[in-house]
Amino acid sequence: MLRASGALGALGALSVATPAKAWTWSAQGSVVGSGVGADPRWVWDAEADPLVASLIDRGDVPMVNALLRTWKKNGQPLPAGLPADLHAFMERARQLPPWADQAKLDLAVDFNEKRGLYLGVLYGLASGMMSTVIPKEALAVYYSQGGADMKDRISKTAKLGYDIGAVNAYRPDGEMIVTAVKTRLVHAAVRHLLPQSPYWTQVAEEDIPISQRDIMVTWHSLPTTVMRKLTDWKVPIPEAESSAFLHSWQVGAYLLGVRDEYIPNSWAEANSQATQVLDPVLRPTPEGIKLADILLNLGKDIDGGLLTKGILGSFTRFMLGDEIAGWLKIPRELVWDPLLRTAWGPFVAVREGLLPFPLAPKAYWLFDEFLRKAALLFLSEAKPISIEIPLTNRPT
Repeated sequence: MLRASGALGALGALSVATPAKAWTWSAQGSVVGSGVGADPRWVWDAEADPLVASLIDRGDVPMVNALLRTWKKNGQPLPAGLPADLHAFMERARQLPPWADQAKLDLAVDFNEKRGLYLGVLYGLASGMMSTVIPKEALAVYYSQGGADMKDRISKTAKLGYDIGAVNAYRPDGEMIVTAVKTRLVHAAVRHLLPQSPYWTQVAEEDIPISQRDIMVTWHSLPTTVMRKLTDWKVPIPEAESSAFLHSWQVGAYLLGVRDEYIPNSWAEANSQATQVLDPVLRPTPEGIKLADILLNLGKDIDGGLLTKGILGSFTRFMLGDEIAGWLKIPRELVWDPLLRTAWGPFVAVREGLLPFPLAPKAYWLFDEFLRKAALLFLSEAKPISIEIPLTNRPT
């Protein structure tokens, strides 16, 4: 769920950085319709940050991680033996917001079931590859502990996409609440640890990583980008299902610790906010280019001759455009590039029943198989994954 040339040279990408614009998005467009309007660049997590820093400093993290490995389901009681301050925080953090609508969350299941194959490839190759050209995200990932083992880091990131799309995501027997709360703890740990990294501090624009604005930038690389692409592909989506999909991610943002006033109340408001905070910040970094290469090689062990690096690169170019593909040093593909440009639209129309199936060429079957394998690759986290509080940064 990460999203990159050579012209940067030894100067690095940050030498061409453009300062972020002042926050102008109105909190009237948020899920609660009001707020103080504070710039989220200077807002982090007032509850989780000092708590997790204390856990690290007093040596409680190994014990906490061991206990939290047993906490897997939303409705499951918190493990006995957790430090009292952490227990109290997690009991508060696991509660759904007062504006959560269970009927919408249930309807989001219909959206995810119908669009599951699209979501697999979109989360991986649109959202995931986009993360490598979100400079702050790429640097935070690369220099944190997760950057030293990207397969493990990616599997834990993909778990959030898997859990939010599950049929019981926010139900007591689901896992999305657990995943979000654990991820919130990880973010707090990274905020404490990364400023101690001599490597991150040399290239970072900020003193503390993962601000509320950064979280929303990543958030927009996921649901907002997915909905933009589905709209571009002319996938017919009932308004109620579209709204329900958004709502599942609104609740997800809340559980990650985002203030209500920063969570958009509609797709129109989401696009408005993304236009300010996501679209202008995309650019390459040396670290992001390395992360992109790792992502493009994910399928080599399971592709069966289909999910090759070239095909993944071609889909990335198709979804994110020539400029971003150039930043990421993705070569052009003589077969797949033109095939995607000419056949993807009709393929989607066939899958959606807008064109008669007998007219579908063999390429459509290939696309469909790619979608299935990509969904398996990027959303196959039904296997046990343990999201744990880190204690170190990337060593080099």
